[in-house]
Amino acid sequence: MFYFIFIVLLASLEPVILNTETCNVDNNDINSENGGCGCATSRKHETEPGGVWSKEHQHIDQEEDSNNLGQLSFEGMSFIKGGTFNIGTDEPVFLADGESASRPVTISDFYLDKVEVSNREFEKFVQAEGYVTEAEKFGNSFVADYFLSEQVKKEIVQAVAAAPWWLPVDGADWRHPEGKDSNLDNRMDHPVLHVSWNDAVKYCTWKGKRLPTEAEWETACRNNKQNRLFPWGNKWNPKGVFRANIWTGTFPQINTAEDGYSGTAPVDSFPVQTDTELRHMIGNVWEWTTDWWTVRHEPSNSVEPPVNPTGPAAGTDKVKKGGSFMCHKDYCYRYRCAARSQNTPDSSAYNLGFRCAANAK
Repeated sequence: MFYFIFIVLLASLEPVILNTETCNVDNNDINSENGGCGCATSRKHETEPGGVWSKEHQHIDQEEDSNNLGQLSFEGMSFIKGGTFNIGTDEPVFLADGESASRPVTISDFYLDKVEVSNREFEKFVQAEGYVTEAEKFGNSFVADYFLSEQVKKEIVQAVAAAPWWLPVDGADWRHPEGKDSNLDNRMDHPVLHVSWNDAVKYCTWKGKRLPTEAEWETACRNNKQNRLFPWGNKWNPKGVFRANIWTGTFPQINTAEDGYSGTAPVDSFPVQTDTELRHMIGNVWEWTTDWWTVRHEPSNSVEPPVNPTGPAAGTDKVKKGGSFMCHKDYCYRYRCAARSQNTPDSSAYNLGFRCAANAK
């Protein structure tokens, strides 16, 4: 059963209402449009900082923004050969997430960043453009309590009843991942956090790129193979080697850091997960895609698979893929290529980042 909890946070001028949800792995309610399992933490817009929330603030048009494309370089990107592949699965773990059914799609050749966007690379964008992220504008973001200082936790008076480890933290943003008393020391090569879908689109556009579609992302994750659970195959730790950064131990109380990290890991750490030299496609941080969220995948009217599908024409949430360092098989088994979750385009969180894609020339 899903529980939807709405929390009112006190911002500097106006209240910002956020919502989250939780679930268990036995949930198979196909009628639900939400499948966050506590992995999704979205802003609910009654107001925005300093005034009434506007639809324009929530979502920017990636196609319109592409008119301002920067100079594209394929350096640091992997070439992903197109073709016809299956996405989704006929053996869903979270049926309510719209993981099923397995269905063919045809994808054109494209390029994908080998690694997630790091704090170092995002800082270059911020300095060049004077960019302010949406978490900075809102003045808060969600952080897992395990990673917060005692002083920050003392200042928090609201929590998420169904997922009490998620705490709304004033001053949490990409520069201050755990709130005002944190910084990026020794983490410049870690993935940038607390970036919204809109922030990610702006960055990719500045680089002359775009976000990948869900179909592109999943095809790349599966290493252009069919029905793989993980990028390298179906066994989690072949030869006892950790290939992804997830929660090891008992979530959310104990993190043993058996894989070498209790939080995020550098974007170029861990073995490559695919033959195309992609890293951290699963684990480390969730990654934004272009697609609007739906759990109902309508069959194509054509006998041929859809070509370069982009999802619904409109929606309220965007699809994110890959799971994160906060995922554990007993709690949120979403570090699989077919797994998916969602957030509103202006949402940000402690376990959410991105990488960029580009059309092949």
